Amino acid sequence: MEKEMEAFNLSAASGQALTEDSWLVKDAKLRNDSGRMSDVNETGNERKKKKGKSTGTKIVASPPQDEEYVPIKSKKNQRKAKETSSTQVSDMKMGGKKGSINKQEDNPSVPSEEWLMQKIMTLVPDFEEQGMEDPEVILRPLANHLRPKLIDYLNERRKALFTENAEKMKRLLDYLQKKLDESYLNMQLYEKALDLFEDGESTSVVLHKHLLRTTATPIADMLLHNLDVHNKLKSGIEVDVSPSSEPIILTSVERTALAKSFPGSLSKKAFAMVEALEGKITEVFMNSLRELAEESGLMLKKLDKKLERTLLHSYRKDLSAQVYAESDPVALLPKVVSLLYIQVYNKALQAPGKAISMAISRLKDKLDDSAYKILTYYQTATVTLLSLVSASTGDEEDCTSDRILSKRELLGDLMPALKGLVLSTSQS
Repeated sequence: MEKEMEAFNLSAASGQALTEDSWLVKDAKLRNDSGRMSDVNETGNERKKKKGKSTGTKIVASPPQDEEYVPIKSKKNQRKAKETSSTQVSDMKMGGKKGSINKQEDNPSVPSEEWLMQKIMTLVPDFEEQGMEDPEVILRPLANHLRPKLIDYLNERRKALFTENAEKMKRLLDYLQKKLDESYLNMQLYEKALDLFEDGESTSVVLHKHLLRTTATPIADMLLHNLDVHNKLKSGIEVDVSPSSEPIILTSVERTALAKSFPGSLSKKAFAMVEALEGKITEVFMNSLRELAEESGLMLKKLDKKLERTLLHSYRKDLSAQVYAESDPVALLPKVVSLLYIQVYNKALQAPGKAISMAISRLKDKLDDSAYKILTYYQTATVTLLSLVSASTGDEEDCTSDRILSKRELLGDLMPALKGLVLSTSQS
């Protein structure tokens, strides 16, 4: 039964714990008060019978202050008082019952007697096999007896859940703040490199879209996912908040659905961030991300000169290690170009394949002729290789495979020279 109650508890939409001011407590108090009033009336009647044997005026002991006093004068008055008292008790019971039913209908998270009776019948089907004409005669008092105990259990379970969720929310926000700090600083670092291409609109659009897709989207997915978890915890839903080693990947439809599920202004700001991902300007995304974070109680660090130098040094070191270990001739080129931009412009460029040619052209005046020649020759050979791979049919009679193999060998021979453009400088 407790498992059934817990399922009932977690399925409640409100997720709010019951308090002592709830309708159940009032209903229970009302029943107890009605019972005490009946006991008082019965005690009063017995006292009246004993007193009726004597004649003359008697001094009657004062009733307790919390009980209504009915003067004893005659049997007619006794009957009248008894009828009045019974009517009051009956009215109170009826009124309490009606009020309870109304409150119960308004609060779907509270199990009714009918719900408990159905569960008892499900757990103990023997009631129907006993041949009783009206099993409710036994089931209703039993449900009425069990109900307060189960409600107490429900209250305690909800209180424990809210306490546990409060701790989870704190851990979640701490984790989210840490991840946002790191991601947002990197995003600002990469965004600064886009300023070098402001004069070329087509290349600038390509670079902005690439940065939004590769760096901004994971930030947005991580933030939306964790805000959704936080929202569920706040609503009293039990959720696992253990950090996952796998990255959070959402579709456009899932991002929109999550944004719309948030309450009030949080939903509007989340939706604005989702829309910015589909745009062409990283600054719009950065502004919407900042507004959403602030609405969520999170603070985003602004990249200052000191942090920029630290991040550039770390990025350069990591990129140098990647270039040194890279064995794929196609994947090597964009890494070398990015490392050259750190050395020449002190900028962390994130460029897709279609923008590499333009990125290389901006290095012409910054490199010596031999270095620039190696870079352009390698880039031309890479483009040729990719074109051959794209045109290949895979047929045995297709001679393209031989040309692909030849170009791969050529690039393999050029890799040490290309790596030498950056590793000798970065390691010195």
